[in-house]
Amino acid sequence: MTEVRTQPVTPRSIGTPVPRHDGPEKVTGRATYAVDHGAASGIHDPLQAWLVLATVARGRIRSVDAADALAHPGVVSVLDHTNAPRLADAENGELRILQDDAVGYRGQIVAVVLAETSEAAREGAALVRVSYSVEPHEAELREDNATYRPEVVNPSMPTDTEDGDVEAALAEADVVVEETYRTAYEANNPLEPHALVARWLDQPPPGEAVLTLHDSTQGVHGVVAALAPMLGLEPEQVRVLAPYVGGGFGSKGEPHSHEVAAALAARTTGGRPVRLAVTRQQMFGMTGYRTATISKFRLGARADGTLTAIEHRVLEQTSTVREFAEQTASPTRMMYAASARRTSHRLARLDVTVPSWMRAPGEMPGMFAQEMAMEDLAVACGIDPVELRVRNEPAIDPETGNPWNSRRLVECLERGAELIGWSARPAEPRATLDGDWWVGTGVASAAYPTSQMPGNSARIRSLPDGRYAVAVAAVDIGTGARTVLAQIAADALGCPLEAIELEIADSRLPPATVAGGSSGTSSWGTAVVAAAQQFCADHGSSPDPGLETTVSAADNPNQETHAMYAFGAVFAEARVHRLTGEVRVPRLVGVYSLGRVINPATARSQLLGGLTMGLGAALHEEAWRDPRTGHFVTQDLATYHVPTHADVTGFEAHWLDEEDPLANPMGARGIGEIGIVGTAAAVANATFHATGVRVREIPITADRFLD
Repeated sequence: MTEVRTQPVTPRSIGTPVPRHDGPEKVTGRATYAVDHGAASGIHDPLQAWLVLATVARGRIRSVDAADALAHPGVVSVLDHTNAPRLADAENGELRILQDDAVGYRGQIVAVVLAETSEAAREGAALVRVSYSVEPHEAELREDNATYRPEVVNPSMPTDTEDGDVEAALAEADVVVEETYRTAYEANNPLEPHALVARWLDQPPPGEAVLTLHDSTQGVHGVVAALAPMLGLEPEQVRVLAPYVGGGFGSKGEPHSHEVAAALAARTTGGRPVRLAVTRQQMFGMTGYRTATISKFRLGARADGTLTAIEHRVLEQTSTVREFAEQTASPTRMMYAASARRTSHRLARLDVTVPSWMRAPGEMPGMFAQEMAMEDLAVACGIDPVELRVRNEPAIDPETGNPWNSRRLVECLERGAELIGWSARPAEPRATLDGDWWVGTGVASAAYPTSQMPGNSARIRSLPDGRYAVAVAAVDIGTGARTVLAQIAADALGCPLEAIELEIADSRLPPATVAGGSSGTSSWGTAVVAAAQQFCADHGSSPDPGLETTVSAADNPNQETHAMYAFGAVFAEARVHRLTGEVRVPRLVGVYSLGRVINPATARSQLLGGLTMGLGAALHEEAWRDPRTGHFVTQDLATYHVPTHADVTGFEAHWLDEEDPLANPMGARGIGEIGIVGTAAAVANATFHATGVRVREIPITADRFLD
């Protein structure tokens, strides 16, 4: 492969609201999701798998009695730790299943039932009898947990940072705010559950892989990289396809244990495929979630609100089977100017399943705490919350000292204030009563890193009639990636959008990084532009059919010399019933600085989705784990609440007209996650302005406003 640097793209298709190319397939039911794959995909006569999960939080398996299950009509086999194939590499504790008798958390896979029908598999799983030797466990995050300092936080950030003398600055401050802010456990809950079809061929025909997975994943090459060494295979012996994925929100960003279970099961069937769909209930305990967080803030400021000291100490949880450290304090390091700053992360190692990525990991809970603390400082100083943020704008990145790629946060704040009618807002809380509803408005800033991941390539091939085949292994998880990548390719090749035939989501295509971290469009799009420009340099603008160029995208040197972020401001109107405490949010207004927006239609959808998830975090979402058993009590969408249509009214997403030439050849930044950042804090701040009651943890429930 050749690595080339790219020139900016002159927009023609970019910037237009092109309808989603996959829209007709989705609304007509023709989109093929993971478990929909059948004969057309080479899936013939599949066995159905059902998982048996541990019912204890910690212990040892004494026995697995599968006799009744095997006697059930339709059940073919039962795999457990005594008869499952051995893994060649078992370093990953989350993926090391069915290898020994150890149980590390409730919900761990302890057996897999294979049957001719899904009904038989489910009934057979209910007949498997597993007995345990139970050991003491700890499954509750508390302030008095034993904790430790991880080496890094996700993905590879410093655990602790310190600049200046925080204690001295606090001692000399005119105003000191010291508060604790909490966020709840959250579950990703994509519409399509985690699912896959696995086929294992010991002696595959030419051109076929040993292991083929039709998977619901956010990154096909990531699944290959994780599973191939575990299963004793070379990467080229594993093929992963994910043409349609019904959401992920981070939970499908890396493999989970059900994918290993399906692969191991398929190895035992003599070539028959294995179809496995994780149930909604099972997902809560085994496919990732956002950890709860406890953030302790200390802010020191002059009387005019100018910050002199910032301290953010985070307590959160990880798992005994594998570490995951949420980077919750990371936005505090760069958001506002102060001469003295200190951040830290400490983890409680609990006997629970591994937490993982969830939309805007780190930034969402971290910015909630920080923007709540800024509201507390505004009250303590008697300063308008918007003005307080403007006064603490840093000229350069406080963390690195680098200049910003572009920081137009003040413009976002000013435009959002105008749209929400901030100038008419009473300064004092609990000042507006409309019938039985207290009414208030709140604000919060938002920021999310702008990044381009290494390791992306794309292939361009000329077709007859001036058309081009563009191939990159990117996965569209419902964000519109198919459409925007085609737009980018069309502009880079100087051809109509209709001339692009895009192929994605197959690990046999040029490699692409995960659909996550708001980095997908930037990373994949840069590779597409590089390949297109090299193709034109090699073959001209009117090539003969059959010519081909594959190129790897070069790293972006601006990531080392500039602080690369997207910014935004969120304004909320909250109404709190004076008798019942019910909270409603009739308006949410987000204004963002995103660089060039490639497709306004899909961008608006992403931002509105982020605002909706932020509202869910603020008012609804809370996964409850029983500390006595390690069991997630909330295991469906009846008990784990998310916003419905009636909750989402008057939402607005706006962005500044701009481009960011430092970010990538398209001049665009990521948009998938910034919409959720800051939203919960804006809602919480609005409820305080409405009622005068300060609630410093989410979700904010009605009982908080009742005497």
